Amino acid sequence: MRRTIAIGGAIAATVLLAACGASEPEGGAEPDEQGTAEEQTGSGPELVVWTDAEREEALAEAAAAFEEETGARVTLVQKNFEDLRNDFIVQVPTGEGPDITVGAHDWLGALVEAGVVDTVDLGDTAGDFEEVALEAMTYDGQLYALPYSLETIALVQNVDMVGEEIPATWDEMIARGLDASDRPVAINTAGETGDGYTMYGFQTSFGAPVFEQDDAGSYTSDVGMGGEAGEAFAQWLFDNGAEGTGHLSTTIDYDINNELFDSGEVPFTVQGPWAIPSYENVENIAVGPIPSAGGEPAAPFVGVQGFYLSSQSENALLAQDFLVNHLGTEDAQRTLYEADPRIPALTSLAEEVASDPIVAGFLASSQNGVPMPSIPEMGDVWDLWNAAEVQVMNGADPATTWNDMVAELESAIG
Repeated sequence: MRRTIAIGGAIAATVLLAACGASEPEGGAEPDEQGTAEEQTGSGPELVVWTDAEREEALAEAAAAFEEETGARVTLVQKNFEDLRNDFIVQVPTGEGPDITVGAHDWLGALVEAGVVDTVDLGDTAGDFEEVALEAMTYDGQLYALPYSLETIALVQNVDMVGEEIPATWDEMIARGLDASDRPVAINTAGETGDGYTMYGFQTSFGAPVFEQDDAGSYTSDVGMGGEAGEAFAQWLFDNGAEGTGHLSTTIDYDINNELFDSGEVPFTVQGPWAIPSYENVENIAVGPIPSAGGEPAAPFVGVQGFYLSSQSENALLAQDFLVNHLGTEDAQRTLYEADPRIPALTSLAEEVASDPIVAGFLASSQNGVPMPSIPEMGDVWDLWNAAEVQVMNGADPATTWNDMVAELESAIG
C-alpha cells in the first residue's frame, strides 16, 4: 500500500486552479531544443520533468498513475544526462526550466548557489531511505531532493584464489593475496594522474576526511585531511609505493586494473559495480567493504542520484506530491531500479535486491561510506590532492608533500 504524506488541501486547489508551470502548445507536447517530450493525457495543471533515456520509461509509469489520480498532466522531456545540470541552472531563472529534474547529488552545491532548487519535505517517509542518501541530498541542513539510487566502490576479490571471506584490514588482504599470487592487489591510480576517489576509503580509515562535516552531516569548507591523520595516510602511501612494497603503483590505470584482475594476476581490487561486467574470466567474485588500512572504518565516497524540485515551479505543491507520494513509493523505485540497476536509496528495496551477493557487497560498502562533497570548494580539491598522492607513491617525502598540498588547498579555498 502506498503511504501518502498529507500536504494539505492546497494540493486540491493547485490541481483545480494553478496555471501550467511550463505549458505546452495546443495539440500536445513540444520537444525541448536538446530533448524530446512525451505527450501525456491529463487535462489539469502541468508538471514538466526532465529525464534521460535510461529513466524515461520508468518515470512514465509513475506519471500515468499520477495523472489518473490527480487529473494533472506530466510531460517528460528526455535530455542527455550530461546536459541536465547546466541547462537547469540556465533555464530555471528564465521560467523555461522544468518543475523537476533527475540529477546527481554532487550538483547540489552549484544548484543551491544558483538559487534554482527548492527544499523537499519527505515527512514520515524520510526514515525509509538510506541515511547516506539523505545526507548526500542535504545542504546546510536542508533536504533538496528525493534520493533514489546509490553507487560506490568496494573490495572485489577472486574467490577461487583467496576464498569468500572479506578481509577486514589491509595487512590481512595483502597476506592472503601474497599466498595466492606474486602481486596481491591492483588499485587504479589513473596512472600518473592520481585517483583520490578510489583511494578515499583507505584515507578515511586514518581519520583524514577531505572536508569536515557538521552535526547535520553537511560538509563545511574546513579541510579535514591535514595534521597527524593526514600525515599517517601519506606515510602509508609512501610505504606501499615505489620506495616501499610496491603494492601501490602509478602505472595502474582503470583498464590495466581490470585486465590484471580479469586475467587472474591479482586476487584483489577496488572497483565499482560498473566494472563487474568486464571480469569475464573470473568465475567466482565476492564483494565487500574496503579493508581498513589505518584502524578506523574505510568510508568510500558514495554517489547518489535523485530528483530535484525547481525553485521557480509554479506548481510546487503538486510537484512535491508527485515526488514524495509517487516517485518515492516502493513500486516506482523498483521500476527505476529495473530500468537502470543501481543500489536503491529506499532501504526496503535495497535489502530486497541485496539477495544478490554482489549487490549486497556494494550495499555494505555504501553503508560504511560518506557522500562525495557537493560543496563548491570540492572543485579546488582534485588536482592538488591527486598530484600529492602520486608524488608520495613515487617516493616524495610524505609529510612535506602532504602538508604542502593541504596548505595550498586551504589557500585556494580562502
